[in-house]
Amino acid sequence: MTGSRIFFTAFAALLALVGLFAAAASRDYLHVFGLMLFAFGVVFALSCVKRHFDEAEAARR
Repeated sequence: MTGSRIFFTAFAALLALVGLFAAAASRDYLHVFGLMLFAFGVVFALSCVKRHFDEAEAARR
């Protein structure tokens, strides 16, 4: 895994954590925003991991 991919995976995890804190601390529409921020962070981190394994599989062929 390259350094930039590790950085963006950690950034996405931090973004998801901020989203959870925002959802927990709010009551109205910010609750939905926090949950969506959490979902975006999780999906982005998983896509970084998927991209890494796709590149590793392509290099084996």
